[in-house]
Amino acid sequence: MNSIIAAILSFFIPGLGQAISGDLKKGIILFVAAIVVGALAALVFRSWFVSIINLLISLYAAYDAYLMNQ
Repeated sequence: MNSIIAAILSFFIPGLGQAISGDLKKGIILFVAAIVVGALAALVFRSWFVSIINLLISLYAAYDAYLMNQ
């Protein structure tokens, strides 16, 4: 798979690029982490801080998917 496509997929749906590239376990972990952080953002008043953490998870997932497909 093209590394750019894997990175884009993982940015919008964390873990998808890893799962498609063959590392299903890491993909599921990143996806669940993004879901948990998103749920926390809905429950916590300081959701801007939790949203930053969610953005960092998405950026890490995209970077990792890019490196996996090099």
